[in-house]
Amino acid sequence: MSLSHTAAEFMLSDALLPEPGGARTRRLRLELPSDRLLKFVTVGLPLCLVSLAFAREFSAGSQISCFSPTNFTGKQAAYVDAACWDSLLHHGFDVEGHPLTKSLWVLKVFPYSLLVVAVLMYLPYLLWRYAAAPALHCDLLFIIDELDKSYNRSVRLVQHMRKVQQASTEPESFWEEYERARRERYFEFPLLERYLACKQHAHALAFIYLLRNLLLLLFLAATCLYLVFLHLSVFFQDEFSCSIRTGLLQAEPHVPPLIPCKLLFYSTFQLTSLSLGSVYVLLIPVVLYGALQLCQWDKGLLSVYEMLPAFDLLSRKMLTCPVNDLNVILLFLRANISHLTSFSRLNAVSALKQATPNREDIDTVVDFMTLLAGLEATKPKH
Repeated sequence: MSLSHTAAEFMLSDALLPEPGGARTRRLRLELPSDRLLKFVTVGLPLCLVSLAFAREFSAGSQISCFSPTNFTGKQAAYVDAACWDSLLHHGFDVEGHPLTKSLWVLKVFPYSLLVVAVLMYLPYLLWRYAAAPALHCDLLFIIDELDKSYNRSVRLVQHMRKVQQASTEPESFWEEYERARRERYFEFPLLERYLACKQHAHALAFIYLLRNLLLLLFLAATCLYLVFLHLSVFFQDEFSCSIRTGLLQAEPHVPPLIPCKLLFYSTFQLTSLSLGSVYVLLIPVVLYGALQLCQWDKGLLSVYEMLPAFDLLSRKMLTCPVNDLNVILLFLRANISHLTSFSRLNAVSALKQATPNREDIDTVVDFMTLLAGLEATKPKH
């Protein structure tokens, strides 16, 4: 008998978690995997396209090629290219023969507008980083620490129960005391449960999270509309008629009224805008999915911890509307599950509990570890 008790004592001692260190909890993820992907794509893609556009401009030199008259010298032809690139005005005629002027400046400022798009896409993440991430970091540190401590308290409670049961001369009185303690909730963890219940009635993190996704969705839609406007305004406008009869050249008879020009970078503009627009359209459902995550509870994590004695946040139906700070914290706890050491232990115990034939005799981790320690829960559970 002493050998079995010694083995049970060693088993319970090994079940205790080591004390958490500061380095383990400093590397918490304050962004969900889907949010990190969105930030990488929405901010990185326009910056990458801007760098490609500027690299093509620097490598190719002139972005425009004008068909100057044959009697023009090289310097005059270079002046025509520079003047037409500075103006980017298309001079034509409408169906009734009236002169028509159309500006093509949207093509010239397109690379710089991509920089503005990248800055706008980064604003929602700045909002989350400075308005919500510090409070979320403190919440996660406290809850992760308390969940692991609650697990350790349960193991130490089993150790104490085993010693009390060994020293008890009347096993029936021991179980009666155990059942009375459970009915009167002597095993509960009031600080953690009340903190989680308090977070259920707070909405600051949820509001900022929804606002970030709403701003990101708004900027994605605005960028797509802007790209559609660009294509509609300069659709297939890679050639235009330029007039250099301005200033000192206005009265020169040898200068033709209109000079045909061609934009050399128009294919790059089409490829860049179409790729950016198509990717942003595909990201809109991802943003909607991230916002809709708050419309349902992630009950898997808390249901595992209900195996702890008197930890019944779900069974007491304290979870009401999911749009609150507690649901946001649960989402980020799931993302930081590697820092929650007790979860893997309880998950394994939960799997064993499901495989146990007499499931009615095991309803908390205390009961399961009591069986491991050589005790038998002979009394029915309330």
